Amino acid sequence: MTTMLAFAVRRKEPVLLRPATATPRETKLLSDIDDQAFLRRHVPSVFFYRGGGGGGHDDAGDNNRDPVAVIRRALGEALVPYYPLAGRLREVDGGRLVVDCTGEGVWFTEADADVRLADLEAARLRPPFPYIDQLLADVEGSSGMTNCPLLLIQVTRLLCGGFVLALRFNHTIFDANGQAQFMSAVAELGRGLPSPTISPAWSRELLRVQKQNPPLKPAASHHHDPTTTTKITRAPPPSSPDKMVLRTFTFHPHEIAAIKTRLPPRLRETATTFEALTAALWRARTVALDLPHDEQVSLLFYYNVRQVRELGLPKGYYGNAVVFAAALTTAGELLRAGDSLLGDAVELIKSAKAAVTTGFVVRAAAADPFMSRARANNAFLVSDVRHAGLHAVDFGWGEPVYGGRADARHVVSFVFTAKDGCCGKNVVAMTIVLPPPAMDRFASEVNMLLTTPPPIAHQQASSPVPQQARL
Repeated sequence: MTTMLAFAVRRKEPVLLRPATATPRETKLLSDIDDQAFLRRHVPSVFFYRGGGGGGHDDAGDNNRDPVAVIRRALGEALVPYYPLAGRLREVDGGRLVVDCTGEGVWFTEADADVRLADLEAARLRPPFPYIDQLLADVEGSSGMTNCPLLLIQVTRLLCGGFVLALRFNHTIFDANGQAQFMSAVAELGRGLPSPTISPAWSRELLRVQKQNPPLKPAASHHHDPTTTTKITRAPPPSSPDKMVLRTFTFHPHEIAAIKTRLPPRLRETATTFEALTAALWRARTVALDLPHDEQVSLLFYYNVRQVRELGLPKGYYGNAVVFAAALTTAGELLRAGDSLLGDAVELIKSAKAAVTTGFVVRAAAADPFMSRARANNAFLVSDVRHAGLHAVDFGWGEPVYGGRADARHVVSFVFTAKDGCCGKNVVAMTIVLPPPAMDRFASEVNMLLTTPPPIAHQQASSPVPQQARL
């Protein structure tokens, strides 16, 4: 077991950081996706930087700048085009939330910690982070949903010259892509760009739908509609945090390629990393839970509807723009042997993606998500945030050693980009939550998946597996 680090953190008094110049005073509507009940929460993120001369930049003067001053200035500048973030949520008639663009600002805390990045790295930079309470000040009165700042940030200098940026944002304002877009804007301004390369677009009305929209026809049997329930045959596995174990599994490019060798030839070049990896881990999880063959199992994953062209979301849209896509089958069908192996699971995932049409988004946005019902259906919930770009936010000291969520929820498995501990290369990481006995079986299944050669029939590929895994 890793020994907990003990280190002191000295914080200055938090200040409300306002936009650098005057901004419009107005009220902005949220989309129906933004306003869903399960997004009414605060989400912590954390970013670790080497700083000093380790940022990969040639100008030593730039490397010696104070990260607190740089980020504070850039944040104030970024809050001008992103001025709704400096406002407050208000509740209006009907219980809906709106953004009151008051320009009051966001909480900003300056801090110094008596610890080196190497010490934090030795403790493993993976969520959940045990030191987040020291790296992110919980300002009194800041945790409410309405009438509170929408963003809270702490920048902490480390003994080695590195620094940590930790923040907490109100999820009703943006998703991971929106967060990354905003942080990239702050980072670009911090590096001296005159303005962000992507202009923010509010446009939340594009995802506001009328509740009286007629229901669409049910999807095919392999696809689960998030606005309906599915009958289950028995109680789900225990889901309370104290009965569960959380582990992070990492996968190098050659391991992703090895998983793809288990796919039928027709899928090896078309299956994405997400599809192949999630299909494999869905099967491994089902084995680990030891479910009866007639038990229904579902895979639910967030789908970024920015990809649905008919919606017309502009470049720069930073609101919540994800819905659940889902695949439904039985444990027996998912695990059945034969030439298809992982192929059937990958096909289910592809079909679930294809089902996310404009009509699907309209219905999903109008219905509150079904987290409790999903849990009751032995569901494997997955959120892939690799493409958001959180791992690449560069304030002038290079990419973070880790950048992304600070917590790891017991409901959702997160797929994210992490650094390899030995050489600093990017790898794919995924959090998994299971009861203790099932976690042991799951780890064994994953080990077998990566070390056991595929059947001979699957080694006879019509073309080699690409060296660069498709994302």
